[in-house]
Amino acid sequence: MAPEPGAPTSMLKSLRRIVQEVVSAPDLPETLAIIVRRVREVMRTEVCSVYIHDPVTDRYVFMATEGLNKALEGRFSLGLGEGLIGYVAKREEPLNLDNAEAHPKFKYIEGSGEEVFKSFLGVPIINHRQVLGVLVVQQREPRRFDEDEEAFLVTMSAQLAGVIAHAGAVGSYRGKPRDPSRRATEFPGVPGSPGIAVGRVVVVSPPSDLRSVPHRPCADPEVEVGLFQDAVQAVREEVLAIREELSGRVRPEELTLFDAYVMLLDDHALSGEVIECIRGGVWAQGALSQVVLRHVRTFEMMEDAYIRERATDLRDLGRRILAQLQAGSRGRLEYPERTVLVGEEIPASILAEVPEARLAGIVSVSGSGNSHAAILARAMGVPTVMGVVDLPFAEIDGAEIVVDGHDGRVLVDPAPELRQQYLEAMEAERADARQMESCIDLPCVMTDGHAVKLLVNTGLNSELMRTLGRGAEGVGLYRTEIPFLMRERFPTEEEQRLIYREQLEAFAPRPVTMRTLDVGGDKALPYFPIKEENPFLGWRGIRVTLDHPEIFLAQVRAMLKASAGLDNLRIMLPMISNTLELDDALALLSRARAELCEEGWTIATPQVGVMVEVPAAVYQAGDLARRVDFLSVGSNDLTQYLLAVDRNNARVAALYHAYHPAVLQALQEVVRAAHDVGRPVSICGELAGDPGAALLLVAMGYDMLSMSATNLARVKATLRRFARADAAQLLAEVMHMDTSRRIRGAVEDCLRRGGIAVRPRG
Repeated sequence: MAPEPGAPTSMLKSLRRIVQEVVSAPDLPETLAIIVRRVREVMRTEVCSVYIHDPVTDRYVFMATEGLNKALEGRFSLGLGEGLIGYVAKREEPLNLDNAEAHPKFKYIEGSGEEVFKSFLGVPIINHRQVLGVLVVQQREPRRFDEDEEAFLVTMSAQLAGVIAHAGAVGSYRGKPRDPSRRATEFPGVPGSPGIAVGRVVVVSPPSDLRSVPHRPCADPEVEVGLFQDAVQAVREEVLAIREELSGRVRPEELTLFDAYVMLLDDHALSGEVIECIRGGVWAQGALSQVVLRHVRTFEMMEDAYIRERATDLRDLGRRILAQLQAGSRGRLEYPERTVLVGEEIPASILAEVPEARLAGIVSVSGSGNSHAAILARAMGVPTVMGVVDLPFAEIDGAEIVVDGHDGRVLVDPAPELRQQYLEAMEAERADARQMESCIDLPCVMTDGHAVKLLVNTGLNSELMRTLGRGAEGVGLYRTEIPFLMRERFPTEEEQRLIYREQLEAFAPRPVTMRTLDVGGDKALPYFPIKEENPFLGWRGIRVTLDHPEIFLAQVRAMLKASAGLDNLRIMLPMISNTLELDDALALLSRARAELCEEGWTIATPQVGVMVEVPAAVYQAGDLARRVDFLSVGSNDLTQYLLAVDRNNARVAALYHAYHPAVLQALQEVVRAAHDVGRPVSICGELAGDPGAALLLVAMGYDMLSMSATNLARVKATLRRFARADAAQLLAEVMHMDTSRRIRGAVEDCLRRGGIAVRPRG
């Protein structure tokens, strides 16, 4: 019998409830059991089954069913293209049949009981272009499922794909002891910083986030119980204090929220569950997270609106208790000898906490290879993988992990032989780096005598950069926002002056190019949050500081004061998109210098430049260049804006191609426009640190290349092996190509001919 047609709102409600229930499942088997049970109920079909792809055997395994023989779950499988299931997986599109047996691909599974079911609707479950499995509904009546039913199942499959991928990953770890002999679990991501690291996971969890608490055992349950009880009491006192403070300002009925909070805190059943979980071997934060989230999920699935609202109250209380536990555990985190930081996000402040010698690698669930965290990682020379969206990071605290920053993948619990392979690859990379280092202090002169100025990008402390900057002719980009990110308030003018003076002195007499405060987008100050729907097209860079001249003036005054007697300061303005913005910024700069001169400071007028990082600036490059002393291309943002690819979005990171023909054409146009009006032009994006790209940039006419210090030796060694004529020939060749893949291939072939090792891409 066909299911009764439901109103769209009813189907949408059913969809949401199924997804909500599935998200709450503890592992993959329970996830799949919920899916087949709920989909069968909602669609009113007689059978719902799900097949999941096994990457080891490359087959689709019958994993869960409602309506067929459950004894066969996990007992049989079909290959790609085999049977109707394999056919759906191969075609990657739905298959809707009124008589399944009549289809040439039909294959009967002995003992399944499906011979009585004629109607068949199968849809692929696809996540990141990978077919994870097939979701199937069947009925006895020979009929085609209607369009609404097919659309619902397709929608359900699309909604659940990511959940199934994550549940499969979590199921590999949760509640299971480490088994060094088992096959490593591999998770794809996006290359963030090149290199290979083998180390131990330390999970970075954001404050008061119940869903990000890592799963850790506890050595002393009674100590953890005491910590939990102290945290509950602290929150109870906090809630009562808030209630008392508001009691004279609001009506009594509005204070009932706080009474409800106290009742929940005094609920011995709830606290008892947490304590029981702790005594079962889970640390207090993990036990709290498990119990609170379980009850929240139960409340959220209730029909009664009032009870559903209690989920919000419980979640808020859970966060408050967690905040108390986290505050009490600050400073207790230990970093193993080879620490790999893993988390949903890796803030800059965390990088500063890990002893330099112990930080081996970084893995982030969010972000991409050109996010701010990845740029910092490259500056520090730390292998990094970003956008590992399916990684169950909360489950792997303490696990051994391999970070492959070249291919953008991580392996958890690698087998001994695989671990050894990566250790050998690490040693080979070190040997290659030592060979490249041999030319670090030599001039960057190509074989025909053409000299290229190489500079470094900085933002870290000057002692570190004094070492890393060896062999550079100055600083092409000093990211002034990093000192701002490390504080809990805006640094004072004097604090900034001391920081900038340190940088200027470290590199004197070589030039240091300081970019004015560039926040917004992926760089938010904790004490100056910017909440926007589309932050990369919003309030960022020069737009923020022009709207807050008090911040801009304090910063440029500090820069100018710091340069007194050194005269190696260059100032660069970010995110300029029109000449009016530039004129306003230049007027403020002039005003700041005039004020300092009136105060008795003797300060030379610094060179001022514009960062070209939005398409509008490419087409106005000539007008901008006439007003300043130099242009500098920020290739990371320029690529992002030209290709409409958010560099922090792992879902589209594969579309971010710095070798895209349009990007190369824009880069060439900026050089032409700047040179036409007699202005030098540099590039300070990550593209400058790519040895192959450096050849193209030199051929285009870029006067200076600024890069992460860790890339300096390799770029210098590469340029010293080629003549500028070789680079010009390569540029002429690739500018006629229409895909980034072809361009990259041509560049890598050129490098190989010059004797530069090119790592095979995975």
